[in-house]
Amino acid sequence: MNSEKSELRKERNRQTLLKAKIAKSSFPSPLPGSAMQEGKIGPLCLGPLKLQTPMLLSPMAGVTNWPFRVLCQRFGKGEGMYVAEMVTARALIAGNEKAFRLLSFSPQEKLHSLQIYGINPKAVSLALKIVLDKVHVDHIGLNFGCPVPKITRRGGGSALPWKYDLFAKVVGAAKKACTGAPIAVTAKIRTGIDEDHKTYLEAGKIAQEEGADGVILHARSCAQYYGGHSNWEEIKRLKEELSIPVIGNGDVFSGRDAVEMMKETGCDGVAVGRGSQGRPWLFSDIFAAFNGIDQVTVPTLGQVVCCIKEHFSMMVEFMEGDEQRAAQAMRSHFGWYLRGYPVGGEARSAVMQSSSEDELFSILDSLDPALEPDEDIVTSSRGRSGFQKKVHLPYGWL
Repeated sequence: MNSEKSELRKERNRQTLLKAKIAKSSFPSPLPGSAMQEGKIGPLCLGPLKLQTPMLLSPMAGVTNWPFRVLCQRFGKGEGMYVAEMVTARALIAGNEKAFRLLSFSPQEKLHSLQIYGINPKAVSLALKIVLDKVHVDHIGLNFGCPVPKITRRGGGSALPWKYDLFAKVVGAAKKACTGAPIAVTAKIRTGIDEDHKTYLEAGKIAQEEGADGVILHARSCAQYYGGHSNWEEIKRLKEELSIPVIGNGDVFSGRDAVEMMKETGCDGVAVGRGSQGRPWLFSDIFAAFNGIDQVTVPTLGQVVCCIKEHFSMMVEFMEGDEQRAAQAMRSHFGWYLRGYPVGGEARSAVMQSSSEDELFSILDSLDPALEPDEDIVTSSRGRSGFQKKVHLPYGWL
């Protein structure tokens, strides 16, 4: 059933592309849209925080540093919320320089949103107090959704909600650490460890009882990782159980998908992760969709090149002027940006191996700016996928 719905969503996106002509104007270049019946969607209220447009960029390691967040915010017309990469409580307490660099924000960012991971309530509390002394923060997300083995084998990420008492203590400690400050606190969870060990309904209720201002549900289990299809029905079930906002996450690759998720589940907002990889303009389409316009942005290669250049220039600033480190940090982004464009293997490889701004920009300038992408690739899902994986847990966890 979920597979059928996913295929229907993909087909709707393809049809939107086929019915419209690609605009050749300055970036972004949305396909002409039609007014949707639903009209305007929003706002989303997370405790003291109000988002007029209920769209979020999910934190992704190595991806959602401030250069990428700024790009997404620009395309999102300054609306929504864009979350920084996950940092560990342990690293913050130790004063780890890299961890604090991940918490750096651009003056262009309207909201300061971060995500923290920890399995010890006291450590989470202390880490947040350290952060709040150093950085202005509007939103703190608690990570209970990471499926990566090095996290789950320690009992963290999406493994932790199985221990309801510990889960309650971590959420409660984080909320208490923010007492007196106008900071929204949310918990991001998955549906459970696997199909036989579901936790999301009970975890959602506990988060609400401990004072969380909202719950973000990635509608996959830990065992699913990023593969298969997310089960939006579980977002709907959680929404029916809670009085605090529920934000849906999973398989949103277009503005139409975002509207469909809210319509099918009744959720209060939508969080986007992999769908934005190499496509920060997705937030332009979601913003349009939430304002009643069906729009799909399909830029020419020349427009994508402009975006890559802007992204790289900001990444150099993020890396304190080190162009080689910026190029290394951008390699995944290069692949995502160029996906679907017939640039050829040699040019693609040259972009990936570039190590300076001059070298990169010279290669990009040699590409045909009029090239358009393969429509099927543009409308397909992004990021990692695959079959169910073994979940690595501490001995005797279940």
